[in-house]
Amino acid sequence: MSRSVVFGFVGLLGLAWQTSSVSAQSLTEALALAYSNNPQLNAARAQTRAADEGMGIALGAARPKINGSASVGRSYTAYGYQNYSNGGVNVDFYNTPTNFGIQLVQPLYTGGQITAGINQAEAAIRAQREVLRSTETSVLLAAATAYMDVIRDTALVGLQESNVKFLAEQVRAAKDRFNVGEGTNTDVAQAEASYQLAVSQLNAARAQLNASRATFRQVIGKDPGKLGGGSAVDKLMPKSMEAAVTASQSENPNILAGVHNIDVAVHNVKYLEGALLPQLSAQGTASRAFDNPSYKTLNNASVSLNLTVPIYQGGGEYAKIRQAKEQLGAARLQVDLARDQVRANVVSAWGMLQAANASIEAYKAQVDASQLALNGVIEEQRVGQRTTLDVLNQQTTLITARSNLVNAERSRVVGSFQLAAAVGRLDIDHMKLKATIYNAEAHAEAVRDKWIGLRTPDGR
Repeated sequence: MSRSVVFGFVGLLGLAWQTSSVSAQSLTEALALAYSNNPQLNAARAQTRAADEGMGIALGAARPKINGSASVGRSYTAYGYQNYSNGGVNVDFYNTPTNFGIQLVQPLYTGGQITAGINQAEAAIRAQREVLRSTETSVLLAAATAYMDVIRDTALVGLQESNVKFLAEQVRAAKDRFNVGEGTNTDVAQAEASYQLAVSQLNAARAQLNASRATFRQVIGKDPGKLGGGSAVDKLMPKSMEAAVTASQSENPNILAGVHNIDVAVHNVKYLEGALLPQLSAQGTASRAFDNPSYKTLNNASVSLNLTVPIYQGGGEYAKIRQAKEQLGAARLQVDLARDQVRANVVSAWGMLQAANASIEAYKAQVDASQLALNGVIEEQRVGQRTTLDVLNQQTTLITARSNLVNAERSRVVGSFQLAAAVGRLDIDHMKLKATIYNAEAHAEAVRDKWIGLRTPDGR
């Protein structure tokens, strides 16, 4: 079997799809549109950018904290004292006490929490990037499936239209034979029944085509026009099922995301354990006070080292550590689950692809044989050796064979995309699509060392 199979039923059915026409949209062009416009993928990119900010939060824990304070008030003071010469004096006055101050706190040692937090944020960013790649894979697979579904359903509509025309001719011929005494009412009724069934099948095929076109618009972001032929992505696939399974264990984004989530959980345990260790910080303060009843101006400055040693805080910190360890165990089990699921997906996709390859050859032979049989039955009917029912049954056999071939060709192409997705190679880098590649690292670097600012790198 050729490693590059083109969607052959296009030419077989004589449809108006010109794969060489410059106006026809190719499968790779549709994938590039989905990569650039799909809202699900754009939402995943936004989630990745949000995860990038986790590094800024973690690094912020190591930076100095500066706080300013100010207060202003109004006070009234009244007092009296004994004076032996005039019997005593009462004194009262008003003040407006004002105070300004600034405080700086620099963490020096946090029990390893800062380092653990930074490592945890780094692992979370890597995990989110793999989640983004998984979403990219899902979107590209959905786009390829939607593209091939439109081609398949268009072909099936064409088949049903040709079937309706054929059966309409059979109805006319049956009536003509009946009118000249060569046929029966039964022949006419059988032809009419087959014709009406074909009309209902044509309507159902058109409805399915409309649904596929709507899905195409939803996934790719543009209504389908004239579509070129789709081809399999065999170049992305390993040579054997064993090689595909092995490659998937190191390339599939769902597995890699799980591995990074283990790192997140490991560093989370370390972060929480740091709460049990001493905390050391340096603190500096400066302040000035005015118009106090006791003084006119007072300046104050101080520098100190603050050491906090946790002894017992109610046991909650211990519960958090135990909880984090259980979450770590769950993360490891999730990776095992992902590996098993990916392995099953690869084996299933490989088997379906091989079945589609074999089915195509069988259905092509069936179509050829069914066409010859139909031609023969029609000729035999003309000389009275076959009945109208024989012709109708053979036409049904031919239409079924052609429909099966259409579905097998579609399954061949989509199956190759499913296998590439299961292995972990269905992304823009491997597909080499003509689209602007989203650079997740550029955003991460732009916000990593950003000490201040409310605007995002794109100006929001």
